[in-house]
Amino acid sequence: MPRTYCLEVSGEYACFTRPEMKVERVSYDVITPSAARSVFEAILWKPAIRWMPTKIEVLDPIRWTSVRRNEVGSKISARNVKTVMKKGGGNLALYVEDDRQQRAGLFLRDVKYRLHAHFEMTGKEGAHRPNYPYLVNIIQDTEEKPLHSQPNAPAKFMNMFERRVKKGQCVNQPYLGCREFACDFKLIEDPAKETATPIAETRQLGWMLYDMDFTNLADPTPRFFNARMENGVVTIPDWNSEEVRG
Repeated sequence: MPRTYCLEVSGEYACFTRPEMKVERVSYDVITPSAARSVFEAILWKPAIRWMPTKIEVLDPIRWTSVRRNEVGSKISARNVKTVMKKGGGNLALYVEDDRQQRAGLFLRDVKYRLHAHFEMTGKEGAHRPNYPYLVNIIQDTEEKPLHSQPNAPAKFMNMFERRVKKGQCVNQPYLGCREFACDFKLIEDPAKETATPIAETRQLGWMLYDMDFTNLADPTPRFFNARMENGVVTIPDWNSEEVRG
């Protein structure tokens, strides 16, 4: 079984938006499993593997800040994109000045976490969307040899991840909930030897978004779990456990 990796991530701001907030963005108290997964995928994603977060350690006290910022009020529809593709031309521009909205958000600030995760083999190859219950960015890592030229052994992907994370390489810049909240990351070789300890705080975090279930691509559904932080540590249940509900 592939080893469990530990990443220390930190950033000035973070927002892991609660889905029940329809207008203003309000963050969960700590990073969600899906956001933790996306940090690992930003460093290494392949169709043959899927990252499984197992534990979150909160290293800095939970602090909040209120920020008002500009956002656009709409997005380009998939139907318009298909129409332009079919015609071979058209206008897909979104004019910010005509569609600007100011929204307030309750964000986290000065965050630092240790994220623990391992990957599982999916048996998939190539650049097609994998059929498992996680949303991923379909990005090929051009620095590595094509998958079809190497056997899909866990050791291969372990070496790839370790080489990339030690060099500070990533497919896309890891971020904390929103793309404008980029984060720093580093590999923790032996978490037991780290002097930084999780915060001495225990609290019930309530129902937290685990991830989106894409088993049915036509109708993806969110799944949640009842999260609890025990002395600064959030233990993430297995995706298929009874604790995770859709």
